[in-house]
Amino acid sequence: MDINFDLLVKNGRVFTARGQMSIDIWIKEGRVAALGGAHRAEERIDAKGMLILPGAIDAHVHFRDPGPNYKEDWASGSAAAAAGGVTTVIDQPNTIPRTLDARTFAEKLEIARHRSLVDFCLNGEPGNIDELAAAGAAAIGEIFSYEHSDETLQKILAEAGRAGMLASLHAEDGLIIREKTTPLLGRHDAEVYSQARPAKAEAAAIEKALAWSDRLHICHLSSAQGLERVAFAKRDGKKVTCEAAPHHLFLNVKDYKKQGSYLKMNPPLRSQADNEALWQGLRSGTIDILASDHAPHLPEEKREDIWEAPAGVPGVETMLPLMLFAVKRNLLSLERLVDAIATRPARIFGLTGKGSIETGKDADLVIVDPKSISKINADRLHSRAEWTPFPGIDAIFPQMTIVRGNVVYDGDFQVSPGYGRFLRIKQKVL
Repeated sequence: MDINFDLLVKNGRVFTARGQMSIDIWIKEGRVAALGGAHRAEERIDAKGMLILPGAIDAHVHFRDPGPNYKEDWASGSAAAAAGGVTTVIDQPNTIPRTLDARTFAEKLEIARHRSLVDFCLNGEPGNIDELAAAGAAAIGEIFSYEHSDETLQKILAEAGRAGMLASLHAEDGLIIREKTTPLLGRHDAEVYSQARPAKAEAAAIEKALAWSDRLHICHLSSAQGLERVAFAKRDGKKVTCEAAPHHLFLNVKDYKKQGSYLKMNPPLRSQADNEALWQGLRSGTIDILASDHAPHLPEEKREDIWEAPAGVPGVETMLPLMLFAVKRNLLSLERLVDAIATRPARIFGLTGKGSIETGKDADLVIVDPKSISKINADRLHSRAEWTPFPGIDAIFPQMTIVRGNVVYDGDFQVSPGYGRFLRIKQKVL
């Protein structure tokens, strides 16, 4: 039977679940309906000379909405995501109010449904975990370990486990941070911030949480010490996964000299040796996924004294472009990149319709010209942050981003805010 499809994407080199193939993608009702074959379609996109990847899933963004949405809101944040080839985001719960229960979850969901251009999940903060699970939260976290006593954190992790929820941990030990910070408060150079929050604070927090949790995801791993703890746990059969952010791969303490307090983030920048360890962990798959930890603040806020400036940097739009150029430089294989930005995030967070280009999956596609290299320029980005920690660095930005069979971005935005769909996660009690 000859099916009339909605869209044909032809002549591209497609990264399918079975590897790279020169094959046509036939799309109907937002999903990949066929790969290859001779059919008809209402519309077509000629991707000659292009690479077609599954849409990136950014499992760690802070879109500031509700709350201080002068820094970012769902419309601007999701626009930045789409322009960077991200087709699904997972928003963290430390908004204002924090996403603690069914009421605050519903409030954020209502805003996101009206403003997001890309598909999205919402995480919940430690609060009424049963209500958050019933509402469809993707995970509990980012749990800021330094905000809690050991006793409280142990209870949170146990409660998340009983509810069948994945616990997503920001791993920095509060006792170590306070102990290291106090004698350093008289200094105001940017480098002091990394000394106040040393790598051993990350490693200690990971070690404690692994002893208390049967299923754990470590956010934005930043150090060789932290990576070592995760690697040991994986070898011991622990159910632990982790992510790394581009700023911990590409930047280190030497970059404070140029950008100062703009590069304040939690966890902070580490050494070049830590960069190299993280790259190796990413290549080996010990670091499961990439996530941007997109945490925008305005330039006037970031220019404050190192102790006063807010922590966090924007990154959702530059994550995939940076990593695509890293592939070109042979720092990472394309196979591992696709696994880290699409396949594994979908598996870890239960996004069964996402993560690969195969029949029956959502038609989330990123069309890339591997030869189109440009410098990252804040003036061309879409976040309200209006700056980037990666100015002038080479990157490969997508030519087109498709979400569920519709072109969302091709140099201009082709859908209206509210196109993005909420992805409700059904939790399974362990």
